[in-house]
Amino acid sequence: MSLGHALKTVGRQADSVAAYRKAVELQPSLGEAWWSLANLKTFRFAQDDVAAMHAALGAEGLEDDDRLHLHFALGKALEDARAFGPAFRHYETGNAIRRESLGYRAADTSDQVHRAKALFTPDFFAERAGQGCAAPDPIFIIGLPRAGSTLVEQILASHSEVEGTQELPDIITLARRIGGKPAAERDTAYPEALAGLSPADLKALGEEYLERAQVHRKLGRPFFIDKMPNNWAHVGLIQAILPNAKIIDARRHPLGCCFSGFKQHFARGQGFTYSLEDVGRYYADYVALMAHFDEVLPGRVHRVIYEQMVADPEAETRRLLDHCGLPFEEGCLRFYENDRAVRTASSEQVRQPIYADAAEHWRNFEPWLAPLKVALGPVLESYPKAPA
Repeated sequence: MSLGHALKTVGRQADSVAAYRKAVELQPSLGEAWWSLANLKTFRFAQDDVAAMHAALGAEGLEDDDRLHLHFALGKALEDARAFGPAFRHYETGNAIRRESLGYRAADTSDQVHRAKALFTPDFFAERAGQGCAAPDPIFIIGLPRAGSTLVEQILASHSEVEGTQELPDIITLARRIGGKPAAERDTAYPEALAGLSPADLKALGEEYLERAQVHRKLGRPFFIDKMPNNWAHVGLIQAILPNAKIIDARRHPLGCCFSGFKQHFARGQGFTYSLEDVGRYYADYVALMAHFDEVLPGRVHRVIYEQMVADPEAETRRLLDHCGLPFEEGCLRFYENDRAVRTASSEQVRQPIYADAAEHWRNFEPWLAPLKVALGPVLESYPKAPA
């Protein structure tokens, strides 16, 4: 199974499928191997596979980890077969199993957004103008998972001056340290503790981030990408310690983005995705904080709307490159020819030209999405803009 993961990362899909199939041949109840096949996104299960997964679910003594992976895999298999009701029930069951093992609290995220909006005012940034580390190297791609961020990354990483790395944990690590590493997220002193940092502290933090990221920079290019989506919560920190870094917000229709996250079992993190209510509230909180930064730091964040990128790739790619101060290169439109390693759930999708059909997949499940719509509130109707 691990061999399959490695082969997938470097784009050898047929070999990765063979490795995953060998894994389930050796251990038919190995849920993660079944899910790994589903997680290729472009892979399609046969009827015999569906029967084998149902049989595995009925095995005695099946661990919860295998069970939830099998439910997610069956959800994908049945969705591809257009059996949307049964597919949703499998997604729902897999999510419920996973959510029980997590301590995610939607109220904590809302509280962090409220505190960030209170701290990061125009005066806060005006007082710190010219501080931090001046290096322009990082390009941060932020937003929610499954919003098209891997597509944006692959386009930029196909430019001769930009290196794609991965979802780096370093900004989050710095934020936790600033906050005092509390046992519970709601007890953190972050972001308020940022207000007490000196100019030397801010510069040192920016330099530390660059030093941490250096191990991932192999190509000697002047710019590199950090694609950790959760960094949307840390735009204020990024501005304070790396004021010349570029920030790209990858945004997708809230129902498409949130339901795609709900269908995805993440290897780690993203605890907000295992409930339609939680992921809807999280998306609304993200939109609220990004709207705040649009107001206090006008033009600082460049937004890429997924549906607009799909509709007119060249125009959106030119806008993206302009924001990054990069000249246009044709290779950015042929991003699918880039053979770099890709570790995210979209790894196989970005090895193909842009296609539009995925944007509307959520409509097949609309009868079951009422809790998500309620949680999103006015964000749903105002998309792609933020509510007034």
